[in-house]
Amino acid sequence: MYCNVFLHLEIVVESSEIDVYYRWIKPRGGMDFIEDFVRPGSENGVRLDINHSYPRTIVTDRIAPENVHRLIAQIQQLRAA
Repeated sequence: MYCNVFLHLEIVVESSEIDVYYRWIKPRGGMDFIEDFVRPGSENGVRLDINHSYPRTIVTDRIAPENVHRLIAQIQQLRAA
């Protein structure tokens, strides 16, 4: 939500199992902030992932209150690069 509303970024979810994520996100209002679901590797941009598989990837095991400020700062830094 933060990246979509305040940073004006287009947010996509990368997954090979799109239906699972869509069914979880849709009833929780997440589709208000997500542009699309895509297959892994099909889009360029900044990624949050558990592995460093692509350039411009921020590695994290979760998005939580204790790391959200760091993640936002890293997203802003990579976005500017």
